[in-house]
Amino acid sequence: MPPHVLILGGTTEARRLAAALAARPATRVTTSLAGRVTRPGALDGEVRVGGFGGPDGLAAWLRERRVDAVVDATHPFAATITANAATATAAARVPLLVLRRPGWRPGPGDRWHPVPSLEAAAAALPSLGRRVFLTTGRLGLAAFAGLTETAFVVRSVEPPEPPLPPHTHVLLARGPFTVADETALLREHRVEVLVTKDSGGAATSAKLTAARDLGLPVVVVRRPPLPEGLTALPDVRGVLDRLDEVLAGPSGQAWRPSDRTPPMCAARRCRCPRA
Repeated sequence: MPPHVLILGGTTEARRLAAALAARPATRVTTSLAGRVTRPGALDGEVRVGGFGGPDGLAAWLRERRVDAVVDATHPFAATITANAATATAAARVPLLVLRRPGWRPGPGDRWHPVPSLEAAAAALPSLGRRVFLTTGRLGLAAFAGLTETAFVVRSVEPPEPPLPPHTHVLLARGPFTVADETALLREHRVEVLVTKDSGGAATSAKLTAARDLGLPVVVVRRPPLPEGLTALPDVRGVLDRLDEVLAGPSGQAWRPSDRTPPMCAARRCRCPRA
């Protein structure tokens, strides 16, 4: 049987990884989506939608589907999914890799205010401005609902879930965005402060450049830490190289697409021919 890789997806990097693995003739790839986006784009390989029922359900699924490696390529703020994956893979004795795009870093001229949570971001706003561009996604807006004297422009891919701040204007849009577009938006809505999560990547970074050019403060919610013992890989190429090592046999030679049969006992799961 070819090695089976499960991708916990939902990000651009997860999509690229699925395409790269599906192009290998001797690899089976399944991407799991949480189902929070109603119209996800097409994905290479097999796709499943919905939760697993916690870490125990995921561990059972890994055993039943004979998964040989898991790649957590979820959003950097999907802390619950990452924690469940760490627990489940340890229980099922399946290797776990984490794919995370690098976070943003402030540069000259940036007025960043790092905070540990959405609640801390809300607490920081009254002293920074009352016209806010909020780009933290459609979940978690309840943290800002108590700011009754603040006007929010909320941008989200899907309609946000209540409760919302009382003075909220919703923009439904998906990146990438240009610096010119972001600058025009900030000026049109007379934004005084930007709030964002440290998602990283180029698709939504133009807002940071626009805020810097306009001299606006930016409240940046820091990423949650990874579970103990996990280290993130920053790109698809690094994950592919690491998967080759993980799926290598006892000789240390990785199973390449040109190989006719996989190495035996790869990734601590025996592939010995059955009688």
